[in-house]
Parts: sequence; C-alpha cells; structure tokens
Amino acid sequence: MSEQPFYVKLASFLPTIKKPEKRLTLRDKLKWTGLVLVLFFAMGSVTVFGIDKESVAQLEFYEILFGSQMGSIITLGIGPIVMASIILQMLVGSKIIPWNLRNKEDKIKFVSAQKLLAIFFSFFEASAYVLSGAVPASTGDLIPLVILQIAIGGIIIIYLDEITTKWGIGSGVSLFIAAGVSKTIIQRIFLPPIELATGEAEGILFSFITKFASGNIVDSLITITPLIATIVVFGIVIFTQAIRVEIPIAFSFAFGRLPSRKWPLKFFYTSNIPVILTAALLVNLRIFAQMLSQQGNYILGRFEGGNPVSGPVYWLSPPQNVILGICVILSIVTGIGVGLLVNKKFKKYVLRSSIISSLIVFTITSILFFTFREYIPMGMFTGKDILRAITYMLAMVIGSTIFSYFWMNTAGMDPKSVSEQFKSSYLSIPGFRRDPRVIERVLERYIPPLTILGGAFVGFLAGFADLTSALGTGTGILLTAMIIMQFYENIAAQHLEDMHPSIRKFIRR
Repeated sequence: MSEQPFYVKLASFLPTIKKPEKRLTLRDKLKWTGLVLVLFFAMGSVTVFGIDKESVAQLEFYEILFGSQMGSIITLGIGPIVMASIILQMLVGSKIIPWNLRNKEDKIKFVSAQKLLAIFFSFFEASAYVLSGAVPASTGDLIPLVILQIAIGGIIIIYLDEITTKWGIGSGVSLFIAAGVSKTIIQRIFLPPIELATGEAEGILFSFITKFASGNIVDSLITITPLIATIVVFGIVIFTQAIRVEIPIAFSFAFGRLPSRKWPLKFFYTSNIPVILTAALLVNLRIFAQMLSQQGNYILGRFEGGNPVSGPVYWLSPPQNVILGICVILSIVTGIGVGLLVNKKFKKYVLRSSIISSLIVFTITSILFFTFREYIPMGMFTGKDILRAITYMLAMVIGSTIFSYFWMNTAGMDPKSVSEQFKSSYLSIPGFRRDPRVIERVLERYIPPLTILGGAFVGFLAGFADLTSALGTGTGILLTAMIIMQFYENIAAQHLEDMHPSIRKFIRR
C-alpha cells in the first residue's frame, strides 16, 4: 500500500462517526433521524452572539434550499457540504484529478478531501458573510467571534449529516432540505395573523378566508395560487418518479440459473443530486454577487431590496410574478390533460399535442390577463420576464445535465462499474454472456442516455416549477418530493420485515 497523502493523514486526526457494528432496526434509525432533526431545528433558533440582528440579509431562496437560518448558528446550512461536493465532482468527473472511486485507496482520498474541503468552506463562507455585511457583527471587535460561531455551526451540520448517513435514514443533506422546505410550506399556509419584527405576517389560508369573506374574489383566488401550484408540482414529481426502464436479469450459479426478474432503471437515474448541485451553484453565485454589490462592485449584478435588477445574476434568477405563475400552472395542467386524452388513441402524438396545447393555453391566458390587467391587483408580467424564465431554465437544464454525467462517473453508477457489480453478485442478462465487457456494452445502451435525458429533464422540471410561485420554491418542492420517495423506497427495501403487519401490507401495495 502506497504512502497516504498529507490530507488523508490530516483527516484521520478529525473526529469521525463510526458505522454501527450491527444492523439497525427501523425504530433505531427513526430515533437517530428524529434526534438529528430536533438538534437541527434547535440550532436554527439560537441566534449568533454579537451580530446586528436588524441588518441581517434576507436570503429566502438560500435558506429554503440549504436548510439554513440567517443570523443563527445554522446560517451556513448544508452550503459547505454542497460546495465541497460540487468542486470534487467537477475535478474527478472531468479527470483533472485521476481518482478511480472503485479503488479503495482513491475512495478514502475522496472522502478525506471532501470532509476537509467542507470544513474549509465553513470558515470561508462564514468570513464572507460577516465581512460583506450579510450577517454583520455589532462591533468590529466581535467579528472574529461571530465568524467562529457561524463556522462551528457549519461543522456541526457536517457531523449531523454523517450521523444521519450512518445511523439514520437517507443522508443529512436530503433530510435538511426536506425539513427546511416542509417548515416553509407549513408556515406559509397555516401562519395565523401575527406581528413580527419584519412587519405583519399571515398564512395563505387565513389570507384567503379573509379576502373571500370580504367579497374580493379575484384577489382571494390569486392569493391561493401558490398553494395550488405546490400541489400541482408535487403531483407531477410523484408521477415522473415512476418512469423507468426495466431490464431482465437472472442469477447465474454453477448449478444453474434462477428465473429471470426485472431490474428497474429509473428515468431520473442520478436522482435529485444534479438539481441540488446546480441550484446550489446558482445560489452561491447570487450570494457572491450580492456581497460584491454591497461593496459597490456591480460586475455580476445590481441588487435592490435583496433582488437582482441587472447583470448576469438577474438573467440567472427566476422571475417572481404571480400572474406568470398562474399562466404556467394552467398550461401545465392543460398539457397533462390533453396528453392523457390523446394517449388513449394516438400514443405517438402525445408529446407534440401536450406541448402545442400548453403553448396555446399560455398564450390565451396571457392575452386575457393583459386585456383585463386593470382588475388585477398584482402587476402583469412582461417580455423581459419571459426571457428571464427561458435563460433560467436553460441554466438549470445545462447545469443538471453536466452534474448528472459527472455524478454517474464518480458515484460508481457508470456501465463499467455496474457490470463489475453484476459479476460479483452472480447476475446476468438473459441472452448474453456473463463477461463484464459484454454486460457493459449492453448497459451502455441504457445508462448514459438515461443519465443525460434524466438530468436534463429534472433540471427542466425544477426550472419550470420555480416559475409557478409554488410555496418553498419549485426546486424545493421537487427535491422534497423526490427525497420523500427515496425515504419510502429505502424503508420498503431495507426494513419491510421490521414493520407492523398492517403497515407492511400498505407498503407492499
């Protein structure tokens, strides 16, 4: 065994979470997952000592996506973990760092580098937030202390993620995203009319009831639009999660071959990882641009009230317009409805008929809203908003496609790695030899196309969902729905026998 690099030796001195020595039951995993969630929410309510609370920047999209709470101990959220992952995925996936993650030594190097890089970003991002004024210290003398508190919070999140991965359900990154989005949705829907430090606040449900009771029908319907958008986006994600390609496989042993069965290859082959990395990259670019803007440097964009009004960041951000969201929702629902109707008789025309009907409905509703714009309490969207929507969606699609391909190669999901797994598991594809090279050529017909198409479509879906003004953002809803489905599948696959008979029967359905 060759001598370990210095960063591997350095990482070995850091505290680490040991894997459980025996198989954990579902109850054990639920306990650990619940404990991590309680700690996560508790940290979110602890304000950093020495900050100027009134001047803390409001970065709503960042807080939702990264599970953070600006001004608290978890100001960074999962940001350092995601940024470390982005950099290593790019370097390893592009072969700039020639690590083969199927090799045990290279895998140790990757894990060690990721942990050290995440800790580095905890201090780097903490310093950037404090020095740029996003989370300003009340006095200059307290700046080092404020940076240290925020960085320690980021490091604690790293270890909570490690605990969840080894002792809980899923990963901490996924858990914190789902928890943050779910908290936002519940607050936005059910928050009673109260007075906050930032002004009056009221949930959608109470606002809708108040406006509807006062006879303001149009305003009340527009108020409840984000809730409808949330339900629509959630339904679309659940439906698309079921799309898959099934490959016949069989177990081959010396005494013969067992009956073949189906191996499902999901359309979203790399799951939600590409969207997390792409959205994180765009959010960090926006935060960096906002920090430069506060210093008088507008090279990446100018901000007013926390929102970009010019520059590259402006064109890489989704337009926040309720009327545009309504038009998008109506076009989505129409396209799905037409597709289902056409699918019964003319299957080959499903896609084109859905797209054409969606465009027609979007155009008609836009004309109607423009015609009666004087009766609309919210402003009408413009051609610039539509152009922003297109550039944002292109960024999400291209970014998700690239990260999907890199993740396939670095996570051991490429055809060569899977074919080796087939060999070690005595699996074969009926009609083909068990030679890994043969299996690899067969899998190359499916895995790379699914990686590219699935990554592009999940990016398109996230970008499209962000235009609907859904609660918790469209990307947040997309990620949360996919995370919940993953939790469900993991529990069903690993802990079916641990469940109560009635729950087991429901899961099997």
